[in-house]
Amino acid sequence: MLIAFSVAPSGDGSPDGSVHDAVAAAVRIVRESGLPNRTSSMFTELEGEWDEVMDVVRRATEAVGRYGSRVSLVLKADIRPGHTGEITGKLDRLEKALGEEGASGS
Repeated sequence: MLIAFSVAPSGDGSPDGSVHDAVAAAVRIVRESGLPNRTSSMFTELEGEWDEVMDVVRRATEAVGRYGSRVSLVLKADIRPGHTGEITGKLDRLEKALGEEGASGS
């Protein structure tokens, strides 16, 4: 299973509205999980089996909860049994398709 999620605190947070400390706490949990992952400016992607991925999301959400009175969680999942390595595989296939498209347009 491949998921993309974003978690952020709200209420009683930083006066300037910044959430970087809370996000850092969540990303630390993701990275320490040992599961394949990647973080961008908007989402963190994580790959693994259902139970292990959801456990990491739960723990990351709980960590963010310490920074506010509420937590917002956005999660998108690609559930494809029997497939691994999709965190990079999907992008590899996309880049290949883009390369083939460019070659055929020359």
